[in-house]
Amino acid sequence: MFLNYFALGVLIVVFLVIFYGIIILHDIPYLIAKSRNHPHADAIHVAGWVSLFTLHVIWPFLWIWATLYRPERGWGMQTQEASLTQLQRRVTELEQKMVNTNIPPLE
Repeated sequence: MFLNYFALGVLIVVFLVIFYGIIILHDIPYLIAKSRNHPHADAIHVAGWVSLFTLHVIWPFLWIWATLYRPERGWGMQTQEASLTQLQRRVTELEQKMVNTNIPPLE
């Protein structure tokens, strides 16, 4: 009789470990997003819960979504925007120099 109760206890413990393990596993993208101050951390958290009901299909995409953002560079586009602004300023300066020296533009 003792072994029956022991086996039942082991089954319950294994079930609980697997159940909570899956929940913790699906919270990993949210924890990554939260640690990186991701602007969509709440959406990633909700999508993690939704992925539990969609047979975990979207979970790898949540991982990618959470790791794309970094606080020091955002989405990785800020340096390009800064250089684009700098290039536009240089083109404007060169156009002004051409107008001031009366050189016809090459077209």
